[in-house]
Amino acid sequence: MKEKDRRSKNASVTAAKGRGAEARGGRHELRHLSAKSGAPKDKAGGLAPPKTAPQKSARPAAQENTPVRPVEPRSGEKPAETVPLILETMPTAGYHLIDSGDGEKLEQYGPYRIVRPEAQALWPKALPAAVWEKADAIFTGDTDEDGMGRWRFPREALGETWPMQLLDTDFLGRFTSFRHVGVFPEQLAHWSWMKDQVGSAGRPLKVLNLFGYTGVASLVAAKAGAEVTHVDASKKAIGWARENQAMARAEKLPIRWICDDAMKFIQREERRGSRYDIILTDPPKFGRGPNGEVWQLFDHLAAMLDICREILSPEARGLVLTAYSIRASFYSIHELMRETMRGRGGRVESGELIIREGGLDGKTPGRALSTSLFSRWVPK
Repeated sequence: MKEKDRRSKNASVTAAKGRGAEARGGRHELRHLSAKSGAPKDKAGGLAPPKTAPQKSARPAAQENTPVRPVEPRSGEKPAETVPLILETMPTAGYHLIDSGDGEKLEQYGPYRIVRPEAQALWPKALPAAVWEKADAIFTGDTDEDGMGRWRFPREALGETWPMQLLDTDFLGRFTSFRHVGVFPEQLAHWSWMKDQVGSAGRPLKVLNLFGYTGVASLVAAKAGAEVTHVDASKKAIGWARENQAMARAEKLPIRWICDDAMKFIQREERRGSRYDIILTDPPKFGRGPNGEVWQLFDHLAAMLDICREILSPEARGLVLTAYSIRASFYSIHELMRETMRGRGGRVESGELIIREGGLDGKTPGRALSTSLFSRWVPK
């Protein structure tokens, strides 16, 4: 049930890292709300925040809670484990972290140099102020996890969107009022792994992308040869994903775009006997489905993973969970994943996703910025 309005309800979940609104960004129900092309601008040329967020119609509490089947204890041996595992995003042609510090980060997204708040950057900035001041876009305003703000463009006014490319996949970056830009580059580590799995399978793998946000992961998987089912509770996110599909010239690739509550969807898939070879799930800490369904990570995560296990195919290649902005250790989701996968064999790898600074040239390794927690089950 995403709203991740990135990941809609993909409300960012950067545990122990506080990616802030961004954290993978607030990713939460309001996350996908971005200033439209014709949105009002402030006097400095920045995109002004919307006056109010759209309100969902009131529903009785009984209708808002998505019933989930009970989770029975699993039997059998726990999978082997690898902890901690640090997955690192290094500078690429389409993105790199230039510098960070004093609660901010300076990033290169395609043609643009962007400054955004970053609570995890506790250290001093390495590069001089003159470098930071040459940014093309600076996010200002509320720095809370789900806070709204505006973009300031010191050099010249920029449009709402711009072309991006990662892993040979084209898509649109976008300046949103929640500081996000439509992609979470730390996920490149998971996407590269997924791309390798799909490419080496020798058959079309079926990939389920829950809380799929703007669809970049879905496009990467489909371009590698997978049959993809993309689920997000936000109509706005699904619309953006379809724009990205057109941008990637991937309209004919086998992707199902589904606007639905994630828990309701996977419960239906379990009843239908549907099976997937790879499942990516990037849930928010809190979110609402399209019909007011409530998602609470600590209440619903165990059931969600249990159902995901049931819809994994016998020859599955992996189950990947990412968690942002939660007050928990990666060991918490690691042990949950091992309990969920009892008797299935394989290995559970858990730890943190980080992004390595690359300097102005993208070739000068610097400090590592922690972004989120993850746990990944693989069959070997």
